[in-house]
Amino acid sequence: MKFQKLVSEFKTQLDRLEHGGGDIMYKAETGIAQTEKYLKKLQEQIDRRTFTSQEDEIYFFKHVKPQFFSKLIYYGRLFNIESKRPRGNNAAQIKYLKNQIKKLQIFFNDNLEFYNYYRRGAISLDEQYFVRGNRDLRLPLESFHFLIDVRFSTCQDGTVATIMAYDMLIVYLQGEIDTLTTNIDDLKDKPMERPSKLFWTGSKTDLIELLYALHASNSINGGTVDIKELAEHFEHFYNVDLGNYYHTFIEIRSRKTGKTKFLDRLIELLRQRMEALDD
Repeated sequence: MKFQKLVSEFKTQLDRLEHGGGDIMYKAETGIAQTEKYLKKLQEQIDRRTFTSQEDEIYFFKHVKPQFFSKLIYYGRLFNIESKRPRGNNAAQIKYLKNQIKKLQIFFNDNLEFYNYYRRGAISLDEQYFVRGNRDLRLPLESFHFLIDVRFSTCQDGTVATIMAYDMLIVYLQGEIDTLTTNIDDLKDKPMERPSKLFWTGSKTDLIELLYALHASNSINGGTVDIKELAEHFEHFYNVDLGNYYHTFIEIRSRKTGKTKFLDRLIELLRQRMEALDD
């Protein structure tokens, strides 16, 4: 059973939302509404069809539905967190955001056995976890009305979605903490000398992939530079706004195949150039 068209359409809609205008509360509210709409479309497809095999059913509830459900959990929790965020000084906000990360990490500790099972890509218990009708195991932490219909839920697809959502939330919250802890005075003391005449003409996702690769290599300042400072450097010298690069990196990590598409293409192009010069 194929759902790729709906998945692609859903991701396109959310990408427009993330890179469009509006504050974070607007994006969270809109994200909830859009995700609910697509979850209903997904549920309608399931109601109209039957899985051709148990393997198809497992794949759907382990890999397809969580892509949608995780966004509902993500935007719901994001709205809740931001609506209660203190508007005082940076120190108060940082304390609040760090406390929210700790709360999210409690979920991973409370579900450690399944978390490790999912993270290592195990499949031995998939028939128990991702086939409908096995309702004797613990239900996911988040309770949404989509879980009521036994035709559209298994005992652990919601847990997978929650893991994915909390990963995204932790990345977002850490990004906010990094922004708040940036020393503005230091930035003013070290201004960029002049505007760059270089422009990045590839995709932002490609540049972010390269950015994280350089950061992981520890090749700049011996690995002591943080990702935010490196991103600001790239943005200035290539005249590009990378947007929420933390969120984009999550999307890169979630690729089913070719997690390093741009880097792989660079290697191939360099190899071709070298071979051409050798001829």
